[in-house]
Amino acid sequence: MASVTITYARAFADAVLAMHLDPARVLQEAQAFEALVGQSKELRQVWEAPSIPAVQKRAVLDAIVAREGTSAAVRNFLAVLIDHRRVPFLSAIVKQFELELDQRMGFAEAQIASARELSGPERRALEQEVEKLIGKKVRGRYSRDTSLLGGALVKVGSTIYDGSVMGQLERIREQLRNTS
Repeated sequence: MASVTITYARAFADAVLAMHLDPARVLQEAQAFEALVGQSKELRQVWEAPSIPAVQKRAVLDAIVAREGTSAAVRNFLAVLIDHRRVPFLSAIVKQFELELDQRMGFAEAQIASARELSGPERRALEQEVEKLIGKKVRGRYSRDTSLLGGALVKVGSTIYDGSVMGQLERIREQLRNTS
């Protein structure tokens, strides 16, 4: 499955960048379709059924595209997935597509957990600090973790930056153990 998702995601990213399309808009449209397919069992059944001709499947796709105002690039990408019976991989392909775009555009994804909900300015300030640390633009994914007591825990790739109160208390505890 990994090779399928990577292959389609890279090809889609190549097409989006070669056609000078807005990557953020294309990603948003692809994610909207992923959500639609995820929510509609009937749509998945139609697009995954080998007994339904591809022409009819694309007609359903075209009706949705017309209703939603989806770009031709996303429509064509979905048509390829339908024609090659890759709709079951849509969610994984869209996630890989996002990672591929981030990598090519110099972004890093940061998983940020904080003890409380952060305001817009606090999020921007935290992302700027992380950008200074890693030397890349950061796209933050935020969550709350009340066990942190305060501060934040930031994970970029496999690296964890612990600025939480719990982390600081643990470091103090270790120092006290080492000095005894």
